[in-house]
Amino acid sequence: MDIQKNVSYFKLRLQELLNTSFPEKAYNNKFINQRSQWAFNAYEGALSGGNPQEECEKIADSILFEGLYFSKFDCIFKVVSYEFDTMMADEELRPFALNMLNICEPVFFKYEISDDFLYTTDYDLLYDELSEFISCWIKNDNVENS
Repeated sequence: MDIQKNVSYFKLRLQELLNTSFPEKAYNNKFINQRSQWAFNAYEGALSGGNPQEECEKIADSILFEGLYFSKFDCIFKVVSYEFDTMMADEELRPFALNMLNICEPVFFKYEISDDFLYTTDYDLLYDELSEFISCWIKNDNVENS
């Protein structure tokens, strides 16, 4: 059964991803509205051009999620969850990672981040560097100050 696609459909899908993996963009209504409209227009255009449903969805998704395949927040959250989980309760991990997003920005600045960055050898270096950076930050500023 096919779901009728409209702008709201694409907006909800994008909002879900932003809430989960790109919290720094989650309240950027201009970005969300524009990207959703573009995806909807591409979907409708591909559909009216006679493309199969699945292909139309792929085209729309490529526009909807462009530049949103590597998440700095997800990377930080992974580091915090794996390396510092014994220092915090589970419910504190996400808020701590959110706080670290801006604090860790200088670490990310050193790397050329792309959608496929997760699959590069530099990702492992970034992971280690973030782990060290967060460890130093905790030692210097204490978790309670976050």
